[in-house]
Amino acid sequence: MVPPHPTRRTCAAALAAACLAPVGALASTRRRPDRAAVDPAYAHHPELEGLAAMAEQRHGLDPAWVRAQVSQARRSEAVRRLIMPPPAGTARNWTAYRERFVEGRRIAAGVAFWREHARWLARAEAGHGVPAEIVVAIVGIETFYGRMMGDFRAIDALATLSLDFPPGRRDRSAFFRDELLALLVWCRREALDPQEPRGSFAGAIGLPQFMPSSILRFGVDFDADGRIDLRSNPADAIGSVAHYLAQFGWQRGMPTHFEVTAPAEPQDRAVLLAPDIVPTFSPAQMVERGARLAPAAAAHDGPLALVELEDGGRPPVHYAGTGNFYAVTRYNWSSYYAMAVILLAEALRAAA
Repeated sequence: MVPPHPTRRTCAAALAAACLAPVGALASTRRRPDRAAVDPAYAHHPELEGLAAMAEQRHGLDPAWVRAQVSQARRSEAVRRLIMPPPAGTARNWTAYRERFVEGRRIAAGVAFWREHARWLARAEAGHGVPAEIVVAIVGIETFYGRMMGDFRAIDALATLSLDFPPGRRDRSAFFRDELLALLVWCRREALDPQEPRGSFAGAIGLPQFMPSSILRFGVDFDADGRIDLRSNPADAIGSVAHYLAQFGWQRGMPTHFEVTAPAEPQDRAVLLAPDIVPTFSPAQMVERGARLAPAAAAHDGPLALVELEDGGRPPVHYAGTGNFYAVTRYNWSSYYAMAVILLAEALRAAA
């Protein structure tokens, strides 16, 4: 299945790969972009006319306006560098990844965010069934509660990845072209200057680091002020995150995961790991393959996934993920990301 956001923000693409990078590498995804490395290359780009025509055909945008906006975008070498995958052979390290996010400063900031916005979080939980701590944890991991929302102009990032996607990895330019058009539609709808919004190197925006298409599809005017503002309105961000997870299958009251001991036999373990993070096996099927489940997991009414987190030179860590674990991975297709969200949420609940 193609993830709803194959590259996210937020460095979400960076977060998905952060478990492959040395500790401290994630900070590079949110640094102020190098202004010496941007180039106003798109005013005469050979694909500009086709992009403007596509914007008119699909979204009814004035092609002259689209050309004028994209012509002001600047090619960014920093964006092209950051979108590249980590070096081959880099060991995944769950412990290092987890400790980036489940740590004292982020927990304290999350508790403060929860207390300040308790009314909106309670309303989102009541309406969508997503626990407050899960929403708070996502905002905390994505942007440290607004402290790290990215400083790349979204139009520069998306134009670069649409029209100058770097060689050396699978070409995602079509995906980013759709996101560039979505950015223009969103700006037109909200009466924003398309040159103004800033975000991650991948074009994700705001407290929850939504890609522009997700703002259009899942953004919610939660406080009914007539605008969907995910950049400076925590109410809209909270409502939008909860709505997003609900749309991707979050089920009220279901646990996210259970403890599990993976099968000792490599063949059985390989069978259970084959679907990756997609819940596929009943508890009985997992037990038949040699997994050892806690009583609550054995009694679970629904499919499970055997989730494996590689941990550097240590033995891998395993969990049995439910449909709600899978829902969190729709935000960022990474079991490392989802487990970090869940553990941060548990720490926030305990501290709050």
